[in-house]
Amino acid sequence: MPVSTKVPTPAHQLDLPGEVERLLAELGVGRPRFSNGALQVRTPITGEIIGQIRETSSNDAMAAVEAAHAAFWAWRLVPAPKRGELVRLFGEELRARKAALGRLVSIEVGKIVSEGQGEVQEMIDICDFAVGLSRQIYGLTIATERGEHRMMESWHPLGVTAIISAFNFPVAVWAWNAALALVCGNSILWKPSEKTPLTALATQALLERALARFRQDGGPAPEGLSAVLPGGREAGETLVDHPKVALVSATGSTAMGRAVGPRLARRFARAILELGGNNAAIVTPSADLDLTLRGVAFAAMGTAGQRCTTLRRLFVHENVYASFVPRLKRAYASVAIGNPLEAGTLIGPLIDQTAYRRMQSALAAAKEAGGTIHGGERVAIDGAADACYVRPALVEMPAQSGPVAHETFAPILYVMKYSEIDSAIELHNAVAQGLSSSIFTNDLREAETFLSARGSDCGIANVNIGPSGAEIGSAFGGEKDTGGGRESGSDAWKAYMRRATNTINYGHTLPLAQGVRFDLL
Repeated sequence: MPVSTKVPTPAHQLDLPGEVERLLAELGVGRPRFSNGALQVRTPITGEIIGQIRETSSNDAMAAVEAAHAAFWAWRLVPAPKRGELVRLFGEELRARKAALGRLVSIEVGKIVSEGQGEVQEMIDICDFAVGLSRQIYGLTIATERGEHRMMESWHPLGVTAIISAFNFPVAVWAWNAALALVCGNSILWKPSEKTPLTALATQALLERALARFRQDGGPAPEGLSAVLPGGREAGETLVDHPKVALVSATGSTAMGRAVGPRLARRFARAILELGGNNAAIVTPSADLDLTLRGVAFAAMGTAGQRCTTLRRLFVHENVYASFVPRLKRAYASVAIGNPLEAGTLIGPLIDQTAYRRMQSALAAAKEAGGTIHGGERVAIDGAADACYVRPALVEMPAQSGPVAHETFAPILYVMKYSEIDSAIELHNAVAQGLSSSIFTNDLREAETFLSARGSDCGIANVNIGPSGAEIGSAFGGEKDTGGGRESGSDAWKAYMRRATNTINYGHTLPLAQGVRFDLL
């Protein structure tokens, strides 16, 4: 693709390494933690190095697991509402430093300011949810056929919880897991993406402040309750294989899940896998096209197409295609691209050169499959030659073929025509992934069909909003190659605990279930 000569933002005037150092100091991270290691951390805004982190070795990771396991034995005995108090204090620390941590997210990931701040708000929200949960870890009382007996179920802490997070939501997805794991009585170990370890160090520093306050007030928080293990594959593999890690919650590609899942299964460990998403939306003839345009634009272009819930396939009814798609093309051509730290920018950079190459490869394959490409070219930013800014690509496809069936983690939206709702739903479901989906319609029958058993096969199915932008109150996750795990709200907390079924005999006889008799002489 040709490189645009447009220069929308003067990124060369930024001192991002200096700003990162100031932010980390404000957040409680000492300079040795991010300046003396071999792992280079670059900001996608300019491509500059903003940190050098020491990687966690396998031996370091094993020691952290042992410490976390010892912490679990103590933490599991702390009453759940007291565990919730620690999470409440952590939420306060996040509120006090939301601006600084959100700014660091924007610099390390390349998110626009509102998205960086929104990610920290999501952490605050899940802390609020978890604090309430700490007084609502409910079991059941179950009817029994035996007189003078009671059956019930109870929930107990599970063990060491390992969280392996991805670059695109470097702190929020960790918080989904960590806040719930802590109130459920587990210790936590965090292996962040090697592309975004600075925000992890900052978040851990805030949690340590909360732990210090908790202990000052007499809270029984053991050492080793939470640790960050920056680095690459070695640390992650140690967490996956270690017999004292009870649960691994891993976010990443489907390929990563295929490697992690069998290793956990071999030792019967629990897994929460949040993997790929090739998300789609259907635009029907009755749709409010103004609303649809806004919903599609954010879902497809937001975060430079680097959300697992990003809209990647769009099926537009033939009756509205000619009126809707040209409007969408104009939005793609006019959206503001540039330095994500500046007001007015809507699209920041891709995370790195690899992401850019994969985007261009997918566009070349789409063209070969008969697609007509609008956008997708690189955008030059003064002073950021090593960064990868691109105009989002809208690709009109004659059919769901070529790269359309595969997830490309970049702002590419494949647009296709349909004539019947049943065929649109069939195409919608005809990919390996099953994360998020939506339909834009004012027809009640179409909406309810889409949400029914014969509709979307995804874990998230929406009506008149895009597939991107979930709230913490609901359980987040998908089906098929997306992994099947659930995080965040609803009853996702059950994955972090073990269930025990209890039967209590408070009588003087011993009746057996199902009428079985075993009478001793």
